[in-house]
Amino acid sequence: MENSMKRSVRRALAVMLIAVTAAGSLAGCGKGSTKTEQKVLTDVSFPLEETATLSFITSASPTSTQDPNERTIFKRLQEKTNVEIDWTCFVSDQFADKKNLALSKKDSLPDGLFNAGMSTYDLLRYAKQGVIIPVEELIDQYMPNLKKVLDENPDYRKMITAADGHIYSFPWLEQLGSGKEAIQAIADIPWINKTWLDELGLEVPTTTDELVEVLKAFRDSSPEGRNDVIPMSFMINKGGEDPGFLLGAFGYGDPGDHVVVTSDKEVVYANVQEGYKEGIEWFHTLQQENLIDPEAFTQDWAAYVAKGKSGRYGMFFTWDSGNIVSNQDDYIALPALAGPDGTVNAPRQSGSATSGVDIGRCVLTSACENLELAAKWIDLMYEPIQSVQNNWGTYGEEGKFNIFELKEDGTLAHMDLGTESPVEVREAQAVGGPLAILDSYYGTVTTCPDDAQWRLDILHETYVKDMKEEYVYPVAFMSQEDAELVTQYETEIRKYAEQKKAEWILNGGVDEEWDAYLEKMEGLGLSKFLEIKQKYLDAYFAE
Repeated sequence: MENSMKRSVRRALAVMLIAVTAAGSLAGCGKGSTKTEQKVLTDVSFPLEETATLSFITSASPTSTQDPNERTIFKRLQEKTNVEIDWTCFVSDQFADKKNLALSKKDSLPDGLFNAGMSTYDLLRYAKQGVIIPVEELIDQYMPNLKKVLDENPDYRKMITAADGHIYSFPWLEQLGSGKEAIQAIADIPWINKTWLDELGLEVPTTTDELVEVLKAFRDSSPEGRNDVIPMSFMINKGGEDPGFLLGAFGYGDPGDHVVVTSDKEVVYANVQEGYKEGIEWFHTLQQENLIDPEAFTQDWAAYVAKGKSGRYGMFFTWDSGNIVSNQDDYIALPALAGPDGTVNAPRQSGSATSGVDIGRCVLTSACENLELAAKWIDLMYEPIQSVQNNWGTYGEEGKFNIFELKEDGTLAHMDLGTESPVEVREAQAVGGPLAILDSYYGTVTTCPDDAQWRLDILHETYVKDMKEEYVYPVAFMSQEDAELVTQYETEIRKYAEQKKAEWILNGGVDEEWDAYLEKMEGLGLSKFLEIKQKYLDAYFAE
């Protein structure tokens, strides 16, 4: 059977190489260079005797280097492999448009995309167009590190396999807890200024009514002698910075994708529930009382952080308070609040039960001639010690902050971040891309990051007991037809729902417009969207 598999892989590669050869020379992507003919390598082992080149598209934060080859992680990889990477790097906030433009030019495709940022819909679309290729045989033949992860965690293989039986991408996998204890269970944690509460002699609020009184006290009492207090701030409809968590006091809450799975395993849309309407009305009363930052509906990340670093917030929302404020010790995670009818619910995020999964993290294109070389190079990213560095950062950089210390036993210990922003220090070193970090690595390969353990402890102690829903929508790989329909419906539904959410909080009118809103949502395909989502949820639980 093994020999048969090898022959199958060789036949597949041969057909692909013939197709590429017939297509003639292909212009390369990266620094304007032209892709030159290379020797197709077999029986690859690292380091190569002669230097070989692969070309990849990737992205980087605007605050970090835009030349990946300047990063210590990639310098070490080149020395280890003798493989040079011709990078085309786009700034992260422009990546989606730049990437799509690059992939539309089939005569100048790179070998692959390292940080591909592809949804399952994108994977199927680009596969159908012949832009990207299936990789399951490459995984089984040339990628022992990734194969081991998938063999030991069959749910992951199921998640990344399309309905046609093909795998079109190399995933990013990060385990940090599971189920309700998974670190991704809640994204938009509400952080409240405990120092101000203590100064004003106030208790941590436990109900929505009590929160209103606390915010009014922040507004009126000039804590710390400040006259620039912002009682509550957020970034509306911006994932972890959105205030949707508080809507759990009125029912299902409002998770990032607005999709909820009930205890009866029914898929519902949070933004059309009666409790949601009541919660939006409550938010509008906060707006009328000048308890909400007037810039919360328009501000970008830089403005949000600047006010936080200035110490102006009584309450704000984000994944990690240290990303927003300098005085992190002043803030605590606000527990889920009881609403008017006593409802207490800490809303969970879709896809969080299995911790972090990004199916479409890395792909190979039809222009890649050196498939064995590319597969084996990518497989190095799944070595445990390499995955840990790619995800968080590295060690041994002189004169710079290092994420890790390399111990004598070869393990990596997270260094104390001190007052540094976790996001900023990791962006300076980490490269992302395809990788796998399993719970079994903690204590054997690396330590758990202090900020991650801190967050896990907060979830365990503060929120898990109030997570009312037993299920969240899983990672599901839909057929191309269904993926296209879901994308089509969701784009319009979500756009309209989020538009009205912002409008109603700012200007009111949810009660008067509610019936027309529901009718419009239905006209945009809400029932059909939920029907497709339900089909895949049923299939998930049936397996």
